[in-house]
Amino acid sequence: MTRTPTRILTLFACAVLLLAGCSGGGDGADDGRITLRFQSLAWQDESVKANRELVREWNAGHPDVRVEYVQGSWDSVHDQLLTSFEGGEAPDIIHDASDDLADFAYGGYLADLTGLLPARLTSDIPERSWETVTFGDGVYGVPFLQEPRVLIANATLLKESGLRIPTPEHPWTWPEFRQVTKELSGDGTYGVAWPLKEPVSATLNLSLSTGGQLFHRGADGKVTVRFETGDQVVPRTVHDQVDTDHSASPTTLGSGGSDTLPGFFAGKYAMVPLGFSYRQQIEQQAPEGFDWQVLPAPAGADGLAQGVSPQTLSIAEDSPHKKEAAAFVDFLLQPDNMVRLALGDWMLPTGVQALKDPALHTDEQGWATGTALAEHLRPAPAQSVRGYAEWKDKVATPALQEYYSGAIGMDELRHRLEEDGNLVLARYQR
Repeated sequence: MTRTPTRILTLFACAVLLLAGCSGGGDGADDGRITLRFQSLAWQDESVKANRELVREWNAGHPDVRVEYVQGSWDSVHDQLLTSFEGGEAPDIIHDASDDLADFAYGGYLADLTGLLPARLTSDIPERSWETVTFGDGVYGVPFLQEPRVLIANATLLKESGLRIPTPEHPWTWPEFRQVTKELSGDGTYGVAWPLKEPVSATLNLSLSTGGQLFHRGADGKVTVRFETGDQVVPRTVHDQVDTDHSASPTTLGSGGSDTLPGFFAGKYAMVPLGFSYRQQIEQQAPEGFDWQVLPAPAGADGLAQGVSPQTLSIAEDSPHKKEAAAFVDFLLQPDNMVRLALGDWMLPTGVQALKDPALHTDEQGWATGTALAEHLRPAPAQSVRGYAEWKDKVATPALQEYYSGAIGMDELRHRLEEDGNLVLARYQR
């Protein structure tokens, strides 16, 4: 059928409208109102509630810029975001973690926030936190929540043992921790249960305390893996607790943190190294009368230094309303609001002003111990390493799992992390 010019113009106009309607970024309504999509990964009830309440408060005070809450999931966020970026359907404001941002930032999917954020916000968050979201010359997220890894202990077993209770001012050393777990073992109880289903981040981040670095960037900007003495202390400690001392449960090595809690409550494990936010699950699930406490992770040559990958808020490069999106991020991260988000997630805020809030300094539920560790938190070693995700999944995770289970030794672990690992990273650094 022959199309007349009028029909062609009509079809063209419809196509334009259709494409506009399918746009992934926030759009303006017919009345001129802007709508932004905020994808949150909050999952705990208190955290979801806090995020939704803040969105409602923003919308009540900003009738011309409406924010739509979109629920995401930590389990699938990387692949989901990649698909949405490539399909032009990315949310305007993106909740993620800093160790997931490098490839998105270098790939041009995230907006450089330099100049978009107010001085109040940029000066309130320490430089060490900004380092986790800086790639090249740009800043591609706002780090706002972080959590140290701590020891959750059965307080009753610990008190009965007569052992010294560590504090942030006087923590256990790694050799002392190993000895403590031996003394706490026996009569059906292991001194510690290491949940290492995902062993890489726990190993690398705790190794900062012993001088571990693993990833070394040369003058040419390229990264190589070197598994040196400082990197070996933590994995060797775990291996020896399991294989030599029998003070660590071998069955939990393939478990997630939540999987260890029933055994912890039953007295099978005296301590479990967990992220700070696990306190909420413990508080909710612990049987009546169960006494638990929060202890700092062991210290090494570099003290209590520990790597973290903060939760972040980023803006999609394709968003047509970056200025308005940045204003919403600033609203979410006002000191009082940042405290609300931290309490909802049982984590620590990165903001200096928020961290001063009295609610975060109580002894109850270990808040004071966690807050005392905030100054020792450093960017996780893998923050800016391109190809880290593949290295972790294909090389480091299976190698560490085999080492912890006793299937391979330290020399083979080093070979695989370095030789196999550098082959993977090289493909991203050409």
